[in-house]
Amino acid sequence: MRVHVIGLGGAGGRIAGRLAADSDGDRFLQGVNAFDTDATALDALRSIDESRRYRFGDAADGGGLDGDLHAARRLGDAHAGELSRAMDDQQPSLAEAFVLVVGLGGGAGAGVAPALAEELTRLYDAPVYAVGLLPTPAESERGEPDPPHASATGDAPESLPPDRPLAEKNAARTLDALSDRCAAVFPFDNDDWLRPGETIADARDRLNEVVADRVAALFGAGEADDADSTPQQVLDASDVARAVGDDGEIAVIGHATQAVEPPESGSRFGLGLFGSSEPAEVDTSAAVSAIETTIRKAARGKNTVEVPAGRADRTLLVVGGPPAWLNREAIADGRRWLTDETGSGAILSGDAPVPRGDEVFALVVRSGIDEPARVRELRESIA
Repeated sequence: MRVHVIGLGGAGGRIAGRLAADSDGDRFLQGVNAFDTDATALDALRSIDESRRYRFGDAADGGGLDGDLHAARRLGDAHAGELSRAMDDQQPSLAEAFVLVVGLGGGAGAGVAPALAEELTRLYDAPVYAVGLLPTPAESERGEPDPPHASATGDAPESLPPDRPLAEKNAARTLDALSDRCAAVFPFDNDDWLRPGETIADARDRLNEVVADRVAALFGAGEADDADSTPQQVLDASDVARAVGDDGEIAVIGHATQAVEPPESGSRFGLGLFGSSEPAEVDTSAAVSAIETTIRKAARGKNTVEVPAGRADRTLLVVGGPPAWLNREAIADGRRWLTDETGSGAILSGDAPVPRGDEVFALVVRSGIDEPARVRELRESIA
């Protein structure tokens, strides 16, 4: 499906930049923009053309808003129409959905996201989805100082102020606002993806890559570049919309890959002498094993946010890879297994042939889930 991706604020802009760098020229990326109050942050997004990076909010004097969500909301309300017009050169009316990417604990991006979602919904007959990065608890907690931070009296060291004291409260309020204005919200739990001893600053590039890969896997699955990559079961915008709903529910993305050997082209007579372009057959047991493994890893592995008990009202399955590896019976078996795993009454599915690919992948999207623990913690911060 064709999507217009909009990175809002520092975190959202970096992920939009990563998508632009990794997916430049891919059919699913109808358009891409980055909007921020911080001129320096925008200047760093070199993979997005300068004409598609836009600074708004002169009241911020070209800098960030230091987590001031109220000021950011005022700017968002004032500038939402201006930002939508800044997208016009990319023909946003051709997009089948808009994807807002935003760090929920910040100021500028979190402030403008609800107003822009409302404006895009008013202007276009296409759903607006939000990909929201959840702050870690450590960002809002007082930290332990290094030895140089001892108090002036020589007593015990003073604890350091939190990096972003309002991050959790901002995230809870922004999540609620986006749920009211977006067709679906895809949270990404930064804390769950951190490795032991790792900080957000340490992990930033890796986590941005994970988010970008999963966004591309979902929205790029149904776009074929040529006849060889046309799916047998086409996934389109209406399938995604049916899977994730339109009432602002939380949706979760699971994704897994397994490297495989691309089948060599060979002769139909088995002699390899006549230059036949027909691919050699793949061992059936190997194909079945690869598909079963990736589906189970996508469902039970680390998702964008925790799925309580693995259950969901609606589930979408996409299996992709070299066409010779896409064993239809194995995909059907995987779909039946996923029905039992999630408890979903019906499962939507599609395939994504990648003729020159070297891996099999599975994408599992769940919506209508019980509230994840991290989301509940954030909402309790403003209770």
